[in-house]
Amino acid sequence: MEKQQEYNIELIIGDITTLQVDAIVNAANKTLLSGGGVDGAIHNAAGRELWNECFTLGGCETGEAKITKGYKLPAKHVIHTVGPVYTGKEENAEMLELCYRNSLGLAMENDLHSIAFPAISAGAYGYPAKDAATIALRTIRAWQEEHPSYDLRVTVVCYDKAMQEVYLDVMGAKAC
Repeated sequence: MEKQQEYNIELIIGDITTLQVDAIVNAANKTLLSGGGVDGAIHNAAGRELWNECFTLGGCETGEAKITKGYKLPAKHVIHTVGPVYTGKEENAEMLELCYRNSLGLAMENDLHSIAFPAISAGAYGYPAKDAATIALRTIRAWQEEHPSYDLRVTVVCYDKAMQEVYLDVMGAKAC
């Protein structure tokens, strides 16, 4: 486990579904009704009740975030956000930033004090890992600076060593 104090972000390799935090963030699809990757893993671990609650939410647009209970997960809540499918357009970066901002905002609105993010859009949605990590870290850090009195522990969960190296490289390069 590596942590860069400058960012006040914990960076780990692991399974986001096993974390005991107030909220884990789901890199969801627009239906919120389970898909592949992180989304499927979260739905599988949480159980059918999560799908049932998501069904009542009416989906979610790219960049937005919605919150549910965590059900069978160790996390108390799941914050679902829909990242952009990468096309190389400027709005991709804006939408990805909104995913992080809106998720952090929901955490604060719901008085949550620990949140774990996956690498949103950096898997099946094709966002280049270094660009996605830069946006994630820059946005989280900016949010922390905008809310200095709010105690929110942020963890970024990388699915493998290669993704962790990307984040560490961005942190080391101070590219955000």
